[in-house]
Amino acid sequence: MKRIKPDHYKRFAPAILRIGLALVFLWFGISQLVNPASFIGYVPQWIAPHGHSIVHEHPFQFIHDVPIPSVHILLMANGVLETLFGLLLLLGFWTRISAAILALHLFGIAISLGYNDIMIRDLGLVLALVSVFLAGPDPWCLDSRVRRDAAAASRGTAP
Repeated sequence: MKRIKPDHYKRFAPAILRIGLALVFLWFGISQLVNPASFIGYVPQWIAPHGHSIVHEHPFQFIHDVPIPSVHILLMANGVLETLFGLLLLLGFWTRISAAILALHLFGIAISLGYNDIMIRDLGLVLALVSVFLAGPDPWCLDSRVRRDAAAASRGTAP
């Protein structure tokens, strides 16, 4: 019987992490576009539009003087952002940029939620995205394919 060697499969780890994270963002992004009402409960109260005469205990009181689009529009924009960058991450196109934008975006969401179980989960996903950012494109990314084709073209050989 042939013995499985875990080190042999180590090369797949970056692609599996990238694809898994991309699927999470695609699921949440598409879900927000299809059914934004189910995500309204996750919008922090300090973002919800209301009069600036209401004083909160957060340092962002000045936000209430800035015209904020409706919560529905914010959720739709968030859904578009997560779907677009989730798709880019899935394809491995602009891998580092996509991972960085999604990490910063999710970090902002995690902080806005306050300390709870969802924040801890989101911070774990942020660290996984930082790992993808630091590792850069894996061999199965479109970024890697474009780089290989460009190198072959500069050498004058076919890809």
